[in-house]
Amino acid sequence: MASTLLQTTVVGSYPQPDWLVNREMLSKMVPRTRVRELWRVPEAFLEQAQDDATLLAIRDMERAGIDIVTDGEMRRESYSNRFATALDGIDDEHPGEITNRVGQKTPVPRVVGKIRRTKPIELRDMQFLRSNTDRLAKITLPGPFTMGQQVRDEFYKDAEAMCMDYAAAVNEEAHDLVKAGADVIQLDEPWLRNNPEEAKRYAVKVINRALQGLTVPTVVHLCFGYAAVVRGGKPTGYAFLPQLADSIAQQISIESAQPRLDLGVLKDLAPKKIMLGVIDLADPGIETPQLVAERIRAGMKYVPPDKLLPAPDCGMKYLPRATAFGKLKALAEGAALLRKELQ
Repeated sequence: MASTLLQTTVVGSYPQPDWLVNREMLSKMVPRTRVRELWRVPEAFLEQAQDDATLLAIRDMERAGIDIVTDGEMRRESYSNRFATALDGIDDEHPGEITNRVGQKTPVPRVVGKIRRTKPIELRDMQFLRSNTDRLAKITLPGPFTMGQQVRDEFYKDAEAMCMDYAAAVNEEAHDLVKAGADVIQLDEPWLRNNPEEAKRYAVKVINRALQGLTVPTVVHLCFGYAAVVRGGKPTGYAFLPQLADSIAQQISIESAQPRLDLGVLKDLAPKKIMLGVIDLADPGIETPQLVAERIRAGMKYVPPDKLLPAPDCGMKYLPRATAFGKLKALAEGAALLRKELQ
């Protein structure tokens, strides 16, 4: 039993090779619209190049000792835009703008009709992942609440109704991904903490619709943003977290290493499993296994080891690949130290 405790995993993304994407351009953005000029490989060869990059990501995770792997999101410009812009009812060619709390304007897709999923989007990604690893395999989808925050709505004029249609589209995709061999389905919902008041009104409802009927473990990931993009100090607590105890997701994924989160909040999420961020992605250094074990132990004060899954704080997309690999190796070795203690 001890060998199944503290299963390690990743949030989703892994560094894309420099020959695949323009990482200097990528470092300045988290795209909401499609940004095809990010890709260095001509369209005719892009899928083949993305396949090769995906194999590199899978093998790095396996070599590092990670128990639940992903495809590294090698085919995505951002965690959300590939799925979000492929839905019917979305105009990505003539973007609108939204303004964040500090006045920064971001190009976003426009919602111009009813949101529908008319074809599979990540199905081949999951099929490729499943055929190239014998480890537990997870695939991520952008959450319906977050996608609703990343558009200019010119059709619904009702954010909840719009997000319910996003949720239906996510649910259809998720069921196909499970049929393709996904062992875990994760929703990325970082905007829950950006707009907690609106989230309190309907986020759990749309998350539950997105996860409806799934027969594999499901995760909701929320964070304070990529360390490479959100610079400076991060909050030490989530404005929207205890509410997720009412969701049907079996696991909640939070970052705690960089923001030095007060882990007492984990008590509010019982009886969920916790994907606990114990790798600080703002620190260019590589943690020691002992430091990782110490961070996991801090979580074990509030959550038993059979309900903890150690992970990085967030996606590793913006890190140098050598750094990402070293951090994942430390993650696996730190969890192994604690497994020995628990035997």
